[in-house]
Amino acid sequence: MSPGSGGHGWHDRSPSAGRRDVAHPHDRYPSAGRRDVAHRHEMLLVGGRSVAWVPPFLLLTAIAVADYNTTGEFRIISWIVLVPGIAAAICGVWGTAVFAVLAIAAYVTVDNAWPHQFQTGLPDFILVSTGGILATLACVVRVRGERRALHLRDVADTVRRTVLRPLPPGWGGLDHAGVYLTADAQARVGGDFYDIQPGPHGTRVLVGDVQGKGLGAVETASVLLGTFREAGYHEAELTVVAERLEARMTRHREYTRALGRDDGDRFATAVLLGFPAGRTGVVDAVVFGHEPPLAVGRDGVRMLPVGGGLPLGYRDLAPGPPRVRRVPLAADETLLLVTDGVTEARDGDGRFYRLADEVTRAVSADPRVVAPALLVAVVRDGTLRHSAGRLADDTTAFAVRRSRAAGGEGPEGGHSPS
Repeated sequence: MSPGSGGHGWHDRSPSAGRRDVAHPHDRYPSAGRRDVAHRHEMLLVGGRSVAWVPPFLLLTAIAVADYNTTGEFRIISWIVLVPGIAAAICGVWGTAVFAVLAIAAYVTVDNAWPHQFQTGLPDFILVSTGGILATLACVVRVRGERRALHLRDVADTVRRTVLRPLPPGWGGLDHAGVYLTADAQARVGGDFYDIQPGPHGTRVLVGDVQGKGLGAVETASVLLGTFREAGYHEAELTVVAERLEARMTRHREYTRALGRDDGDRFATAVLLGFPAGRTGVVDAVVFGHEPPLAVGRDGVRMLPVGGGLPLGYRDLAPGPPRVRRVPLAADETLLLVTDGVTEARDGDGRFYRLADEVTRAVSADPRVVAPALLVAVVRDGTLRHSAGRLADDTTAFAVRRSRAAGGEGPEGGHSPS
């Protein structure tokens, strides 16, 4: 785990270093970094068995033994009320109830073991009994809260897999890897998005960032991805795909305004790439107000000359079709696309993260870094290290290059019926 990563949830779509440049076949979007929400008693496992009962049992025993060794009016048996309280924090409901009963039984037994000595009596008995009941009720509330949190996590996972769908290895004839880090440690999905869509006219790639946060940003990302998946497959010209994305963004803004929502002026920045069918030395690109891609090769790092363009949703400021630029791309070059969570990451002195310089140094030190999986790992680690784990925005790094496994073509020549 990278330094500082403990404060943020991140979803790693890249494989482990030194292995094939694809992720686990059963889950292209494994969760990493921040641990998932879990029941407290699941953290107390030894050999796969829960030992959550051990702390309250040891406490109960210690109090009973300590009281046995005290004399006079100094009695600590009433401290046994702490036992069900501890159990409520780490055990289940039934376990807490059992310890509440054991605490009462132990209190009665120990307090009456020496009838000729000082006894704490009825007041402390009421205290221990009431404490056990309240602890059990508190445990019920805690367990319900955990179940609700787990349910919300499952809902968020479903949303995440809908917006950022799993990508098969070599999808569309491309090797690919990506990392996604959320600025909110509790969030599991945000406004960053990316996808690959193979089709009869080549393979298209979309990476973008929706302005703002919350469910509105997720909704907008889902809308744009749905349009991209259809247009990216059916449309022969990348210009038309870009126009469809712009039109869909405009319609979505009109829809949100009609609902009276305060996010009716939302926009999105994005990069749309096209890998033409039958052409292996070029890539087509449309930039919607986004950071241009970096072409990372063993000979160095260069920024593709495809800057310009307004964000999606601002066509009325510059009417006309989006400009598609075709640029050369060497066979050993990987395209790196990031969102502003990377480029705007700051250190303690307010300095921005210098992505191109960091990648250049990494490639110079180890040319194997040009592989998509290693490249996004460098960006992830560098961003977290530079910002000390304090991300101000959702952060995405996505890397693609033509697959070498089958001469730059996927299992079906780079085409897919989906």
